[in-house]
Amino acid sequence: MPIADIDSRKGEASATQQAYEAMRRMIVTGDLKPGEKLKIDGMRQRLDTGASPVREALSLLVSDNLVERIDQRGFRTAEVSAQNFDEILMLRCTLEDLALRASLAAADDAWEERAVLAHHRMQRARDAKDPAFEDRHKEFHMALLAAAPSPILKKFCSQLYDLNIRYRFLAGSALNYKKRDVVDEHSGILAAAVARDADLASERLLAHYRKTGAFLAGLIDEGTLPAAARAGG
Repeated sequence: MPIADIDSRKGEASATQQAYEAMRRMIVTGDLKPGEKLKIDGMRQRLDTGASPVREALSLLVSDNLVERIDQRGFRTAEVSAQNFDEILMLRCTLEDLALRASLAAADDAWEERAVLAHHRMQRARDAKDPAFEDRHKEFHMALLAAAPSPILKKFCSQLYDLNIRYRFLAGSALNYKKRDVVDEHSGILAAAVARDADLASERLLAHYRKTGAFLAGLIDEGTLPAAARAGG
């Protein structure tokens, strides 16, 4: 294959990845509302890229369950619902329990250093009110699972993280932690993981998810979350 063709394909792949990351972030953070139609030309202009990278990125987001393909009518962001949220939370708890236990069983000093560093960076971003906090937050949770010798399982966990965190962004200012010490929850999860106590680490991790899940489920039941989701949709 000519070098020019190879470079062209690399450029297309890079543009697709950039479009994918940008749209994924916009969907997860609520900049693109649930059920919002995603027109190729509109997204191409918004992202200042070509139609092909946008189309390919949308197909990738369909496989992530963040975008829905409408027969003969294009794409739209995935809808939200109480049933959808309950399924996401159930799957997240089930799969991360498996992944965390597998990670701790295979954990070594390099894994421990990575997990501790990820926790430190997350806390530093939180303290500084850094916009990168959400990225550092995900990096911490994924670092806990990093030693698991199951790439497909870890990919599913990453996708479920995004699906779950989307609801938290949609809750916006309605979600508060006044009755919880989330910093302490994260520290407790890390301490149990570093001690290689799989039962305690899993117990603390799942309790952490279910506390947030219960609050979000309450917002959905009250109608608060769907109202936020419909705004601008």
